[in-house]
Amino acid sequence: MPSLSPPSPASPSPLPYDAVVTALRAAGCVFAEDEARLILAAARTPDELTAMVDRRVTGVPLELVVGWAEFRGLRIAVEPGVFVPRRRTEFLVEQAVAAAPDASVVVDLCCGSGAVGAALAAALGSPGPVELHAADIDPAAVRCARRNVAPYDGRVHTGDLFEALPDSLRGRVGILAANVPYVPSDEVGLLPAEARDHEPRVALDGGPDGLDVLRRVAAGAHQWLAPGGCLLIETSERQAPTALEAFTDSGLSARLVVSEELHANVVIGRGRDR
Repeated sequence: MPSLSPPSPASPSPLPYDAVVTALRAAGCVFAEDEARLILAAARTPDELTAMVDRRVTGVPLELVVGWAEFRGLRIAVEPGVFVPRRRTEFLVEQAVAAAPDASVVVDLCCGSGAVGAALAAALGSPGPVELHAADIDPAAVRCARRNVAPYDGRVHTGDLFEALPDSLRGRVGILAANVPYVPSDEVGLLPAEARDHEPRVALDGGPDGLDVLRRVAAGAHQWLAPGGCLLIETSERQAPTALEAFTDSGLSARLVVSEELHANVVIGRGRDR
């Protein structure tokens, strides 16, 4: 790696942008220039800069290096061991707001960092009329999510799917967003190293066909949705037909929305009697 030693106190100079770019390029970072700017902005000292570049060139995701990820214009705090929100999931938020623009109760299930809940609250105008809840089975995710939903007076619960939620939410949820794990178990090892080595398996592994958690959420959603409320779950193009079937088997009317630009597929369900 090019030298990143701090400048002499007698001859102050800018932080070594070119050296950082060279190091990141050598490590295979496609967007080395952009990443260098973010790392340089986040580093508070030359020693911290060196440590951050070292972490990035060894494969640590950029978001975990700098401590945050951008999501729908928000700066979402992320920590080691917590799923990093993907840009394609912004499409789920967009579709949720379009499907239920007047929702007053929002639940972010399998919340990870809480990015979806925070983005929904921001889009719907919270703090104020929106009551925001998030839940995850992973205590590390819960701790991280609490930081991100705090500006929206959100509450984060620890537990397995609906078991984590307070009973007072039954029949009141206008938007139930669930960014569930949907990678088939035998394909987790094929994921990019940034995901398989640095993100929790519980946030990635969706069971034999990738849809185990989706089916459980779809099956229980009707107890929690308010009249007119909707369930939204991200899935893959390959899994979409089976995901739609899981929704309809659970008594939900379902439709698929797709963003070609973001390579995003979201199934939206509503109670058939609503």
